[in-house]
Amino acid sequence: MNVDDFDFDLPDGLIARHPPAERRDARLLALTCDALQHQQFPDLLSHVHPGDLLIFNDTRVIPARLFGQKESGGKVEVLIERVVDEREALAHVRASKSPKPGTWLQFDEGVRAQVTGRRDALFILLFQGCDTLLGALERIGHVPLPPYIDRPDEAGDMERYQTVYAREPGAVAAPTAGLHFDDEMLAALEQHGVDIGFVTLHVGAGTFQPVRVDKVEDHHMHSERYQIPDSLVEQVAQAHARGGRVVAVGTTALRALEAASQTGGLVAGQGETEIFIYPGYRFRLVDCLVTNFHLPKSTLLMLISAFAGRERVMAAYQAAIDAQYRFFSYGDAMFIERVAVPPAEGL
Repeated sequence: MNVDDFDFDLPDGLIARHPPAERRDARLLALTCDALQHQQFPDLLSHVHPGDLLIFNDTRVIPARLFGQKESGGKVEVLIERVVDEREALAHVRASKSPKPGTWLQFDEGVRAQVTGRRDALFILLFQGCDTLLGALERIGHVPLPPYIDRPDEAGDMERYQTVYAREPGAVAAPTAGLHFDDEMLAALEQHGVDIGFVTLHVGAGTFQPVRVDKVEDHHMHSERYQIPDSLVEQVAQAHARGGRVVAVGTTALRALEAASQTGGLVAGQGETEIFIYPGYRFRLVDCLVTNFHLPKSTLLMLISAFAGRERVMAAYQAAIDAQYRFFSYGDAMFIERVAVPPAEGL
């Protein structure tokens, strides 16, 4: 299938470059099996049922962007992709010339890093001048806003580009569907009889990488770390026993759940996944999805097209554009019920 089949025209003015005043102020486009509804995000309560299980991704975004200079004086920008241990990281490095092994990079507060090698497109950096890399990032790092939010990060982004339930540091991009939930909304869900569970998938910067091939099947996904707790496996079993649905909050939660269900039922533990979900994929666990609006020709748009049918999703996106919804990380949300679609529907 062609990547161009997942393209659409988005007016620049619909890209949300700042969050709404309150987390729950987003609109909600509900794509159910028999309707398309324009609502407000708190109306999500009308689509989830007592006994359903909502599963969130509790990864925490780290201030992964660093600005500094090489010993020669040239400016560098570093985006940490993965913290390997207390001092080592894999990172994207932007500079006028690609730094060679042995090059030192200087940052604020005496923190510096030596380039010790490469791993594919990523640089291996060994940090000095700090007790721990995570501690240094908390002091001198910047919020790694997505490339389409074309402005410097601001003080408010430290809170708003983070879910209220984030607790496991390691992501360099937020699981943005969760940004709409505040403590009051979480309490309302529990009072409604909805069970709440958590997975951890540390979102990498590769989630924003464009698809550079013409055929969908030729694309290779970046690897991300995930963890499924034993308690969640039990929650899923209990939800199924009472006839409840599994609702993934965000494509990252969905990818973790599907990756851990490839052998049948959900398996606890941690691992790496490069799972690529596009039309034709057979879902094993997730029944409904809460998600934001995604980039044209992106793997995430392919994922929700597999979930609900490409033609239905593209029509819903056009309806959202016509109704002036706000797109991408700080934008509005969708609630989607999974439907059975032919393997190559609409392609």
